[in-house]
Amino acid sequence: MNYRERLKNHKRIVIKIGTSTVTYPNGRINLKRLEQLAWVLADLKNQGKDIVLVSSGAMGVGSAALGFSTRPTEIQYKQAAASVGQASLIQIYKNFFSEYNQNVAQILLTKEDVKEGGRKEIVARTFETLLGMDIIPIVNNNDAVTTYEFEFSDNDSLSAVVADIVNADLLILLTDIDALYDHNPRSNPDAKRISVVENVTPEIEAMAGDKGSAFSVGGMATKICAAKMCKETETDMVIAMGEDPKLLHKIMDGEDIGTLFVGKGR
Repeated sequence: MNYRERLKNHKRIVIKIGTSTVTYPNGRINLKRLEQLAWVLADLKNQGKDIVLVSSGAMGVGSAALGFSTRPTEIQYKQAAASVGQASLIQIYKNFFSEYNQNVAQILLTKEDVKEGGRKEIVARTFETLLGMDIIPIVNNNDAVTTYEFEFSDNDSLSAVVADIVNADLLILLTDIDALYDHNPRSNPDAKRISVVENVTPEIEAMAGDKGSAFSVGGMATKICAAKMCKETETDMVIAMGEDPKLLHKIMDGEDIGTLFVGKGR
């Protein structure tokens, strides 16, 4: 089966962008990239796709604005940085998307919000209402009010949870590396890209590396974890380079971009 070809017909897409995609290495917002992202997502909406954006970066943006050299570890400073950064991010998204007459909404979540038997049904209904009104929900972990017990450990896991809640056909993780490799491509020039992964085996998990930028949380290991979650919920998942948002068009056209983790198929 040509798994790439079936991506063309996927209608409901969750796109997650990491901190290294949202910001420059100094933590400041990469306005050029976010403007390109808004154009691509608005265009996908015009094609009839349902789009959900999971955006990291609030902590990095807020940390830079408050003068922190790295992501803070003390809870009160994490919450302060997230509060400042989230306000900046959502305003910028709103401004860029408005250029294409595309409405957006903000949804901030904790683990408590998506627990079975809790508020998960309300969250799912909110997503469905927004998507039914052609609005793009912009999602992040609610770092401003969460404690360690209730926060998502990374936004890769959060995006996989959101993909399940909205019954997404495809989750795309835009990151600072273009795919999964059999070895670390930053240190091994002979590393080979893995195009398609049908099952996440121990060998695949062993290929995962460490964390990325100073302001980010997730590394390749968290993306493999998200892939396993997507396998359970029958959602295809792609890891791809985030520095060029126009790659999203190529992915949706079935081109061999990044690494595709095959879901069971809804």
